[in-house]
Amino acid sequence: MKRQHALAVVTGLSIAFMPVLPVVEVANAAVYSNGTATATFNVTLTLQANCAISANPLAFGTNGVLATAINQQTTLAVTCTNTTPYNVGLDAGSVTGSSVTARLMAGTATGNTTTTVGFQLYQDAGRTTIWGNTQGTNTVAGTGTGSAQTINVYGQVPAQTTPRPDTYQTTVTATVYF
Repeated sequence: MKRQHALAVVTGLSIAFMPVLPVVEVANAAVYSNGTATATFNVTLTLQANCAISANPLAFGTNGVLATAINQQTTLAVTCTNTTPYNVGLDAGSVTGSSVTARLMAGTATGNTTTTVGFQLYQDAGRTTIWGNTQGTNTVAGTGTGSAQTINVYGQVPAQTTPRPDTYQTTVTATVYF
């Protein structure tokens, strides 16, 4: 490595010293012609059946009197390894007294948390097949492709006696079985 000295630059009335970086010499790669030898090695990855699930919120919006049914839908995304069979179940929700056949949302205002609004989740757009959490009975089946698969969830708040104004909610858990 060669050493370089600092270079002084005079500009106007000031003098600045600028260090000069050392020169790096690049070595040429050697070329050999006596022969070659090789080796091989295995590269492996073991994939096991696996799935992941995500869910989007279901919002029925803002309404007044519950004199007619309110229909909305949302989606789930299931990603399973290719050829992995799966079932997706939806539980009753987090409100006390809720069941798969009679789901409930509860009020959120102080003093109104025991007031409920009924709703239901369905597997089909006609809202005839209730979506539950019992495999082989009321879950939705599929087979993984290795990519995310979108599954529609159809919700309905049926006509019912309208409780006091509030925001009503529950938390439904979606489970993928594989």
